[in-house]
Amino acid sequence: MKQLTPIAEDRERVRRVQNALADSWFTALICSLPKHVLLLTGYWPVIGTSIAIVVKGGPTYLIVPQDEEQLARKGHADQLLTFRPASLDRLTTAAEEVREALSSVLETIHLPASAIGADIGDHVEPASYAATHFYGHSLQASLTGAELERVRLACDLVEEAYRGGARELRIGITETQTADSFRSALNTISTRHHDIERKDGFFFCMSGPNSALADAAYARSRERLLQSGDLVMVHCNSYVDGFWTDITRTYVAGRPDRKQEAIYTAVFEARDAALSVTKPGIAAAEVDRAAREVLAQHGYMNEFTHQTGHGVGFDAISHNSRPRLHPKSPDVLEAGMVFNIEPAVYLKAMAAFVTVMWSL
Repeated sequence: MKQLTPIAEDRERVRRVQNALADSWFTALICSLPKHVLLLTGYWPVIGTSIAIVVKGGPTYLIVPQDEEQLARKGHADQLLTFRPASLDRLTTAAEEVREALSSVLETIHLPASAIGADIGDHVEPASYAATHFYGHSLQASLTGAELERVRLACDLVEEAYRGGARELRIGITETQTADSFRSALNTISTRHHDIERKDGFFFCMSGPNSALADAAYARSRERLLQSGDLVMVHCNSYVDGFWTDITRTYVAGRPDRKQEAIYTAVFEARDAALSVTKPGIAAAEVDRAAREVLAQHGYMNEFTHQTGHGVGFDAISHNSRPRLHPKSPDVLEAGMVFNIEPAVYLKAMAAFVTVMWSL
C-alpha cells in the first residue's frame, strides 16, 4: 500500500504561503479558523482553539492546547507552543488562556499591529469536532502534492464505500438505514490505512420525491422506505486528515424506466462536456456553460437549478470555494485546484444527480 507523503515534509505549501505574503503588504498573518490553520501549518485542529502565525520571510508558529500537541507535531510549523485550555482553579476561556503564548510570539517577531493580517469575513467551515470553537472570523489556494494525495485517498475510500454500500441497497429499507450502510462501509475500509490520523464521512440518502429536493437544503436522511422504481441519491462529504470530498451518486431501486434512462444520459453527457473543457487557464464559467448547454439540448435547461461545481479540499461543501463553476464566475482554473462537477436534473418526483471529483 502506497504511503502518504508526510505533511511535515510539504515544503511546497510553505513556499506558496511565503510567496503569497511576499506579494502582500502584510508582514505577518494570524489565523484561527481550523481550515486556515491546516493550510498554514499542516495541522488540522480538533476543537478549533489553535492559532497559526506566519511571518513574511520568517518562521511559522503554531499554538495548540496541550492535549493536541502530539498531533500538531506532525504538521510543518517551525515552532510549536502549547497552552492549557481549561482549569479547575478558575473559570476561564480559551481566548484568555491562549493570550500568554500568543503575546510571547508577537513579542518575539516585533511587528506593528497594522502589519498583521487575520482571517475575517464570511466563511464556511468543515466541522472537525461535534462542537468547534471560533475566536472570530478567507483564504483559498490550490493544493500541494502532499495535500492532493489526501484528497485522492479520501476519494478512493469513498469509491470503495459506494461499492460496499450499494450491495446493501434494497427495497423496503429506510433512507437512514441506507445512509448508515454507506458510512459503515467507509469506516470499515478506512481502518486499513494506518498512516491516516483522522478519517470519517457524512452520508445522506434522499429517495423518490425527496431526491428532487437536492438543489435546496437537502442533506438529510428521513425514515422514508425505498420503493421500487425510486431514484436513490446518496451524498457524501468525507475527509482524510482535514482534506475533504463532496461526492454524490444516484441509484435506481429496481430497473430504470425510459424517463430515468434519459435523465442519466443527459447528466452523463453534461458531465463529459464539462470535463472535456477542464484544464488550466480555462474560465470556470466556460466549464459551467459546457454542462448547461448539453442539458438544454436534452430539454432540461430549467431543471438544472444550481452552479456546475465548486472548490473542494479545504472545504467540505461551500459554493463559494474557488473555483466557482458558475455562469457569472470570474475564476480561472489553475493546476492543483480541486473541485467537483455536478450537473443535475431536478424534476418534481425524481432527480438524477452525478458528481465527479476532478483534480488538475
